[in-house]
Amino acid sequence: MAQRGGRGRGRGNAPAIRGRGGGPIIGGASRPAAGLPESHVTTIGCRRPGFGSSGTAAQVFTNCYATSIPDSTIYHYDTAITPSEQTLPAKLCMDLIRHLQEVDHPDIFNPKAVYDGRKNMFSCTKFNIPETGQTFDVTLAEPRTQPPREGARGPKIYKIKVVKVAEINAEVLNRFIAGKQSHDNTVLTAITALNVVVRMEPTIHYPFNVRSFFTDKETKDIGSGLVLWRGYFQSVRPTIGKMLINIDISTGTMYKPGPLINLCLDFFNRPPSDAPALAPSRGFDNEKRLRLQRFISGMRVVTTLANPSQNRRPTPRVVKRISEVGATNLTFNLDGVGTISVAQYFQTTHNRPLSYPQLPCVEVGNGALIPLEMCRVPPGQIMRKQVPPERTKDVLEFATKKPHDRLASIKNGLGVLAYGQSEYVRQFGMHVQDTGNPLLINARVLQPPVLRYHQSSKQATITPRDGAWNMIDKKFFKAATIERWVFVIYEREQRFNMRAVQDMVQGLMDACAACGIQVQERDPIIQWKNPQGVVHKQLVEAGQDSSRKNGNKMPRIIVVVLPEGANDIYTAVKHFGDVKIGVATQCMKSMKCNRAKQQYFANICLKINVKLGGINTIPDPRSTGIQALTDPHNPTIVMGADVIHPAAHSDGRPSFTALVGNVDSETAKYIADCRVQASRQEMIDDLQSMAEGILTKYMGYRESVEKKPNKAPKRIIFYRDGVSEGQFKQVLELELPQLQAACKKLGINPKITLIVVGKRHHVRFFPKMANEGDRSGNCRAGTVVDSDIVHPTEFDFYLQSHAGLLGTSRPAHYNILHDENNFTPDNLQALSFALCHVYARSTRSVSIPAPVYYADIVCSRAKNHYDPEQRLDFSEMTTADEEHARQQLKVFKDAFKPLHHNMKTLMYFS
Repeated sequence: MAQRGGRGRGRGNAPAIRGRGGGPIIGGASRPAAGLPESHVTTIGCRRPGFGSSGTAAQVFTNCYATSIPDSTIYHYDTAITPSEQTLPAKLCMDLIRHLQEVDHPDIFNPKAVYDGRKNMFSCTKFNIPETGQTFDVTLAEPRTQPPREGARGPKIYKIKVVKVAEINAEVLNRFIAGKQSHDNTVLTAITALNVVVRMEPTIHYPFNVRSFFTDKETKDIGSGLVLWRGYFQSVRPTIGKMLINIDISTGTMYKPGPLINLCLDFFNRPPSDAPALAPSRGFDNEKRLRLQRFISGMRVVTTLANPSQNRRPTPRVVKRISEVGATNLTFNLDGVGTISVAQYFQTTHNRPLSYPQLPCVEVGNGALIPLEMCRVPPGQIMRKQVPPERTKDVLEFATKKPHDRLASIKNGLGVLAYGQSEYVRQFGMHVQDTGNPLLINARVLQPPVLRYHQSSKQATITPRDGAWNMIDKKFFKAATIERWVFVIYEREQRFNMRAVQDMVQGLMDACAACGIQVQERDPIIQWKNPQGVVHKQLVEAGQDSSRKNGNKMPRIIVVVLPEGANDIYTAVKHFGDVKIGVATQCMKSMKCNRAKQQYFANICLKINVKLGGINTIPDPRSTGIQALTDPHNPTIVMGADVIHPAAHSDGRPSFTALVGNVDSETAKYIADCRVQASRQEMIDDLQSMAEGILTKYMGYRESVEKKPNKAPKRIIFYRDGVSEGQFKQVLELELPQLQAACKKLGINPKITLIVVGKRHHVRFFPKMANEGDRSGNCRAGTVVDSDIVHPTEFDFYLQSHAGLLGTSRPAHYNILHDENNFTPDNLQALSFALCHVYARSTRSVSIPAPVYYADIVCSRAKNHYDPEQRLDFSEMTTADEEHARQQLKVFKDAFKPLHHNMKTLMYFS
C-alpha cells in the first residue's frame, strides 16, 4: 500500500510537516487514483488520502452550479485611488472605475475590465497603457446646466493609477481541479478573478456587501429603523474535476428609507406624528442621544435643500454625530452676521423656517450642521452594525426558509444573477450551467452510533433515529448524587407561590429518580429574594442557611428560578457560582416551571447531572469509527477550541478563547479553560498553558479516578472552530506548535490530529426526492459528502450530523490540517458523527462535535467572569482612537476573573 505523504506545510518553503507514525493508509485508495492529487502537489493542510465508503449511498442536490473556465489569459491590474485619507467606500470606488471606463476612457478600457471595489482589476484583454502604469483624473460631478457661482469649489477630482501586475494563464485552474497543480498564488488570483467576474454585473445595479447583493423584491420592515432585504450570495469554488458557483440566499439589514426624523422615531418605537419626542427639552436625554448616535453614525443622508432647477442629484453626506441641543439653541459664527442659530440660518439664508426647531441637528462629514427634518435616508443603504437584540428574532424569521422554499429561492436567484446576460461573464468566456436544477451529487448516510446508558436501565442501549432519541427507561451512564441543595426564587411570591414551588421541587426530584440521580435532601431550603437586591449576598445567605441546616456543609447546587427578562440576575448567578464561590448553579424560568411537564424537568436533569460530575451517555466504542478509541493501551483525548470576537464597531472590547477536553476514557466528560486576549485576534495566545492544564487534569483523572496504569494520552484529536480558509496556515504555524510544546513540557509524546470545523459557509444539501428527507424536509442526520464538491487536493468533507428543526440545515465543513495518526476518511467521519451525539444538554445530535460546541458555549459565557457590580458594557458600540481602545482593552483584561478551582473539573458550562 502507498505511504501517506506530508501532513501540511510550515513557513514559506519549509519541508512538509510529516506524521510521526508514517504508517500505511488504512482503507484508502492507492495512488494514482481518480480524484486524488498527484504526488508532486503540495497542500496547506493534509493531502486527500482517499474517499469514504461506509454508510448508505444516496444522491442529494446542492446549491452549486457548474461553470466553465476561461480559455484565455487573464490580465491582472492594480488600481490606486487618491486622495484617500481613509479607506474609500467600495460603492464610491466602483462608481469611479465605472466612470473611468464608460465615460472618460472607453477607448482604452475596451472591453471593460471587472473590478472588486478595492485594488484588483481583471481584464480578458491587455490594455494599451505603459508598463509602468498610467494615472487618470476622474470626477463624478454631473455636467452643469448653469455656470458655477463665484467662489464655489469645483468638483472633487480623484486620481486613479492603473498598472498591470500579472498575466495569468487560466489553464492553471484546469490543472488545479485535476489535482495536478499546487494551490499557489497564481491559482488563488485566478479564482479571485472569476469571483470578481460573476459579481461585477449585480454590484453595479444593487446594494452589495462583499459576496452578497440585495434587491427590494422581497422586504420586511422589522421596526427600530430597519428593513430587511432578500439577497443572493455567490462564490466561485474549485472542486474535484470542475469549477462551481455556490449560490445561496442571504439577508441584508437596511436603514429604513425616507425622512430621517421618521427613522429616528422608529428607532425608539414612536409614531411619525411624535416628532417632538426627539427634542432635548421633551425628555430626549443624553443617554437616548448617544444610543441613536451609535445607530446612525456612518449612515449617508441627503438634504432636501437641492434646487430642482439645477438638475443635479443631491450629494450623500455621512452622519458623524447628533448635536446635544436643538437647532434653535445651536449657534455658530457666520461671516458678516456674527452669532446665529442653525434655525435662524435656514430661515434667513434658505427661506426654510423649521417645523421642529427644538429638535437636534446632525453633523455630517464636512462639519456642516443640518436639522433632522431636512435630511432624508436614501434607499438600499446597508446597516453594517449589530442588529439590536430585540430584533434578532425578526431577522431569523426572515432568513429561515424550509429546504424546498430555499431551493426555489435559489433557482429564482439565477434569473436575478442572469449570468448569460452579463457582458462580463461573456467576455471572459465563462458558461454557467443555468438549467434551473442545481448540481446532483453523491452522498452517503452514516449509521448513527449506538449510545450506552447505565446497565441497570430497562433499555441500556439505543440507536438514534433521525438524529433523536429519548430518555424513557434509561438511567444516566454515571449518575450524580445531590446531597444538599437550595432553591432561590427571584419571581414574585404572588406569581410563583409556595404551592407552585413545591410542585416544581417534586417534579424535579421525580425526574432525578427516573434518570438515576440520587437526591438525599428531600426538604431543601426555599427562599424568595428581591430581584433588585445584591445577588451575590443573597446567594451567600441562602448557602449559609443551607449549611447550618446540614451540619456546616455547603450545598452542592443552587437552583435559581428567574422571572422573564432577568439577564442581569442570570449573569450575577453564574459569576457567583463559576468564579466567586465555586458551587454549581442551575437557573430555570418561572414561566416554564409553573405546571411544567415532566419532559422539562428531565431536560434540566441532563444539565444538573454533568454539572455535578456525572456522565449522561457514551457512544459505544465500536461506533466511533476509530478502532479501539477507548483502547486502554492507546488512551485518547479529544479537544475543542474556539475564539469569539466583539461586535463590529466595539473598539476596546476583548476577544475570548476557550479550550475544552475530555478527562474520561469514554470521551464524554469534559472540562474547560477560558482566557481573554487582544480584540479580534483569531489565533489563541495562551493555547500552550491552556493545553497543559487540560492534559494535566486528564492524566490526573485517569490515575486517581479511573485507576489506569498508563495515564498519558497516546493520541490527541484537536477540533478547532471558527477559522477561515485563509487562516489555516496560521493555525499550523502558531497553534499547532503550542500544542506540541505543551506535550513536550509535560514529557508526553501523543500523535496529534488537527481538524478545523467550519460553520460559516453557504453549502446546503437538499433531498433528491421528498420522501428521502426527514420530517423537516432536510437531508437525514448523518449525510456526508467527501467527493464532487470538496477541495481538489486537500482532505476535507461535509457532514450534516443533526436533524432539521427550523429552516434548512447547514452541514459542518471539516478540514484536516494535520494528521499524525493516519486516520482514514471513514475513521474521521464516523468519529465526528459519534461526537455529535454526546452533547450533554440534549437527546438530539448536534451540528458539530460536542467538544467544539462546548468551546463555543464557554466563549459566550466569558462575560460571567466579570464582577457584575463593575457594570462593564460589552455591547456598547464605540469608535475609539487607538490609544483609548488600548486603555479600554486593558480594563477588560485586568477585570477578567479566572474560573474557581472547584469548577475546573466539572462541566459547569452545561
